[in-house]
Amino acid sequence: MKILAVDTSSKNCSVSIVEVDENEKFKVLAEGNNDDERTHSVKLMPMIDNMFKSSNLSLDNIDLLACCLGPGSFTGIRIGIATMKAFADAKNIPTVGVTSLESLAYNTENASIICSLIDCKHKNVYSGIFEINSNSENPTYVQVQEDISDEINAVLDNLKAVCSKDLENKKLTFVGDGSVLYKDVITEKFTDYDIGFSCSNIQSSISLAKCAYFKFKQGLAGDSNNISPIYLRKSQAEQATNN
Repeated sequence: MKILAVDTSSKNCSVSIVEVDENEKFKVLAEGNNDDERTHSVKLMPMIDNMFKSSNLSLDNIDLLACCLGPGSFTGIRIGIATMKAFADAKNIPTVGVTSLESLAYNTENASIICSLIDCKHKNVYSGIFEINSNSENPTYVQVQEDISDEINAVLDNLKAVCSKDLENKKLTFVGDGSVLYKDVITEKFTDYDIGFSCSNIQSSISLAKCAYFKFKQGLAGDSNNISPIYLRKSQAEQATNN
């Protein structure tokens, strides 16, 4: 199976083509990144074209489309989803949507509990909590509770309550740019934890592809209607209007 994965939800626009063999080994056939959020709409299609050229493939060779649904940049999310919807409709390729928080969890390997934190300004974060399911050679991550968006202290207090109730004595790892930005707040509330390496804190289309593959195996793929934005909060314009 060959997967085209696109993540435009953050400052880093990430595109990759990943192949999964019969033994569920993942091989990256092509990868590209652009870290200028302002140019996603201009750079995305040329990046995808370059991926196909460098791998000697075309859209006809793609078996699955993996798309990041957010949360993250409102404009970026819409750019990625619109592009993947067009591909899905043009070639009748199944699609799988993955949240940015879930994708971040797949940046790590064999962590017991993952808390994904994405900064959304003014000491607010998007947060997701995931627990490893290691009953297979390729560990997957199971969502512990619904993703939330809140002030960092409230998010960490919620995490602490969840860990003390259901996930006690399991190693906690933080990933995402919020884990670095708010490390001092995390340290105040937790004594035993890890923060992912720098590469683990950047959203990656390769991790997105891995997560999408396991969702595909669970029967969660669909047509272009299967992918729609997940924002978790109102845009700044909407917040200003309401105020």
